[in-house]
Amino acid sequence: MSKIIEQKKQVVSEIAEKLRESQSTILVDYRGLDVSEVTELRTQLREAGVDFKVYKNTMTRRAVEEAELTELNDILVGPTAIAFSKDDVVAPAKVLGNFAKDHEALEIKGGVVEGSVASLDQIKELANLPNYEGMVSMLLSVLQAPVRNFAYATKAVAEQKEEQGA
Repeated sequence: MSKIIEQKKQVVSEIAEKLRESQSTILVDYRGLDVSEVTELRTQLREAGVDFKVYKNTMTRRAVEEAELTELNDILVGPTAIAFSKDDVVAPAKVLGNFAKDHEALEIKGGVVEGSVASLDQIKELANLPNYEGMVSMLLSVLQAPVRNFAYATKAVAEQKEEQGA
């Protein structure tokens, strides 16, 4: 009997560690999804570098208390799957949000973003943000704009001087 309790304690500490180490964690209710849809969701999450697991709510509750995120206890009712992302804050919210648009059976329950419990509205806003590469390209285009505008202005001045000189 103690061997089973030890295994359960290991699972609880594993969940708590993932909650602490993850940039973002999203909890979802997956009732109503068939096997092929769940497989498709798991594939999309795996490609985005997101770990997707289903744990017993009792173990998750204990892990949530260990990680000091007790606000999540209210949403740990019914079947709950958890998506953990260590690298990208946006990835789980984006993948799950897009999947939920096409599959009404998937319901986002709540989550944790950078160590703080996030509301559903915050998670939906996060899902609408571009991913890391998209943000970097937006930043680069913003940084290039003044240089590009300066180049256009100098070219226009040079062309104007040529016309006056000709």
